[in-house]
Amino acid sequence: MAKKKQNQPEGLHGSLWLNDSQSAFAADQVNLLIAIEENGSISSAAKQVGISYKTAWDRVDAMNNMAQQPLVDRAAGGAHGGGTSLTAYGKEIVRGFVALQREHEAFMRQLSRKVNSFTDIADFMTGGTLKTSVRNQFRGVVSQIIPGTVNNEVHIRISESSELVAIVSDESCQALGIEPDVRVIALVEASAIMLSRDSQIQVSARNRLAGKIKRIIPGAVNCDVVVDIGDSKSLSLSMTNRSAEKLALQEGDDVMTFFKSSAVMLLIEA
Repeated sequence: MAKKKQNQPEGLHGSLWLNDSQSAFAADQVNLLIAIEENGSISSAAKQVGISYKTAWDRVDAMNNMAQQPLVDRAAGGAHGGGTSLTAYGKEIVRGFVALQREHEAFMRQLSRKVNSFTDIADFMTGGTLKTSVRNQFRGVVSQIIPGTVNNEVHIRISESSELVAIVSDESCQALGIEPDVRVIALVEASAIMLSRDSQIQVSARNRLAGKIKRIIPGAVNCDVVVDIGDSKSLSLSMTNRSAEKLALQEGDDVMTFFKSSAVMLLIEA
């Protein structure tokens, strides 16, 4: 029996990821959108694609946070109830992605017939990919920079009604090219976000965003609280079950979220 060449691939496989200055979508996200449109509910869509209800909503929130327009509409209902459907923009994204995915698959089939060795380009293809565990990710535009002696106060517009403030050293601003009108991605750790029922509470935190509780997902010790801050954007934070019970938090409650400007990290897309 003839030996197969060690470096000869049986076939190349790749994942399609679309990215522009305002939004980014991968196949897993689009598959969830398709399932939502087919089923009309998040819980059924989650089962169809093999993920949990919580993970499904986390992905929807992340897509809405990073997209130019909302992708998913949610009708009123219980914890797992209410109808869920795609917006016109969401349907447009799905149609375009599916068409491009077909072209991408055809391209990979052609490439697999031409590439004899994957070894030399493996490092190149796996480099430059950023993955982060931070749940709160927002695309935005630098609207203002207030210079300081060492650190600058950078304002980032993430929607028509919401703005974040980050503290960035002057050296980092120059190195990253952070200036007004530059597009950035702002990251905020869920553990850095605090919540209060009192909208007039006096705190030193620079970032204050009002909203309504969208979901409360209890765990063994802590619970995840998702707050709708308007314009289809949301913040996810973590707090102990005891604290949530003490505050008597319920879905639909008006709350104030706040976090320090030092908790906001900025990334520049290459």
